[in-house]
Amino acid sequence: MAVSKSHVFVGALAGAGIAVAAMAGAGMRPVGLGADFQSHLIKASAPVLPAAPGAPLSFADIFEKVSPAVVSINVTSRAEPLSARRIPGFENFPFDLLPRGQGPGEGDGGDSPRAPKQQSAGSGFFISSDGFIVTNNHVVDHAEDIKVVLKDGKELKGVVVGRDEATDLAVIRVQGRGFPFVDFENSSRPRVGDWVLAVGNPFSLGNTATAGIVSAYNRDIGENFVDYIQIDAPINRGNSGGPTFDTYGRVIGVNTAIFSPSGGSVGIGFDIPADVAANITKQLMAGAKIRRGYIGATIQNLNDEMADSWGLGGRKGAVVADLVSGGPAQHAGVQPGDVVVAVNGHPVASPNEMTREVAKVPAGDIARLDVFRNGKERTFDVHTGLRPSEAQLALNGGPGAGDGDSEGGPQGARSAPNAPILGMSLTPIDPASRQQYSIAAAVRGVLVEGVKGSSDAGEKGLHRGDVIVRAGNREVASAADVSAAVAEWKRAGRTSIPLAVSRAGRTLFVPIKIDG
Repeated sequence: MAVSKSHVFVGALAGAGIAVAAMAGAGMRPVGLGADFQSHLIKASAPVLPAAPGAPLSFADIFEKVSPAVVSINVTSRAEPLSARRIPGFENFPFDLLPRGQGPGEGDGGDSPRAPKQQSAGSGFFISSDGFIVTNNHVVDHAEDIKVVLKDGKELKGVVVGRDEATDLAVIRVQGRGFPFVDFENSSRPRVGDWVLAVGNPFSLGNTATAGIVSAYNRDIGENFVDYIQIDAPINRGNSGGPTFDTYGRVIGVNTAIFSPSGGSVGIGFDIPADVAANITKQLMAGAKIRRGYIGATIQNLNDEMADSWGLGGRKGAVVADLVSGGPAQHAGVQPGDVVVAVNGHPVASPNEMTREVAKVPAGDIARLDVFRNGKERTFDVHTGLRPSEAQLALNGGPGAGDGDSEGGPQGARSAPNAPILGMSLTPIDPASRQQYSIAAAVRGVLVEGVKGSSDAGEKGLHRGDVIVRAGNREVASAADVSAAVAEWKRAGRTSIPLAVSRAGRTLFVPIKIDG
């Protein structure tokens, strides 16, 4: 997709002159609400719109049936600043989830160090007759007061039942019974090109319908646990948490984000799929915390050049770049450089797909990994742990300073670099280099002292201070180890060799072309 610098991903939460929307989901099972809810379920026995090709005559019947279940959510909160997140393929353009709006809020006066109060509005929908409402986490995060406005204008106080920050999904509840509610689609999702209807509270205008089609499935906008539905029904600020319906009146997705040059709709919207939202909603309604499986591995994408360097042809998968010491994957025998192609029999073609499949495994259960190592397929049974919070994962994966005591040689003495290998000057790590480049004591390998800018290594971003910890299938501790690995790969007829490069506490594999 060609993108100009003015394009940004934004959410759809209306606030004090703001733009926002959010996301949700993880899991693949529909919500089961029980027989006692069925009398109030809004459901059509046949599609309201004709199945014949061409534009529908009207969406009026379906809107009349489902709109009583859609609510506006008005929130008073103290906003916390969020940093922009980057989207694969759009690294130069921020994806902003701006809870409670962006720009100035409603200040409470004085010199209080607390964040000012802000008023914002989002959307939601009843998922049961006894007051449970689905919305986005960012709509109610940090909320001090929640007011739910029904279609008839009646206001009710809402309370948060549960929320899942990782998927940006939340459930709130109002007191009462007999509310009209809708159900998630759980059998046959619409095809690309099928009509859909989005209902919500754009710009705090209240119950509003917009129509469009399903544009695509499986959109990746940088979230670990969700593959989004793309729709072209206009959704705007304030639509966050609102439903998108198929022509049967079933919820096929939760309105979440838009891609826009200005903050308004340009026909590119993203919904959390029904199966994902239903699974999370079911757990939150039951008062459960979302517990995702964890194996203690850093993974990265397997691109074509890397696959060729390992002799895997056109295979897809996720590369194990690094392991948590003593973690579940290491304990099971998984090694850096293993290429995971399936989890519990489900093929994985990317790191996000692997993360989602592992997350589905309850902590303590087994995640069976099918991997390729040295050109041979192997299987490892990993007893999963409980996935830490995203904040904990980021903290644990951050850079660490070495203590400088694990390598021989006097402080300040530096070995002379060897002859260039793959366009790089390599030297052993000593205490001085550990201190200079903040290399953690646990990192073992060979230090990059310099890189020829015109080399493949230089063009792929390697630079002075990087540490090569593996070359091909072997760990390395010297330039001679790297040279031997390159020679081995060259004899095997490979044109590139994967190097595991450690930088700032993180390790990734980079395929480097073999010269000659």
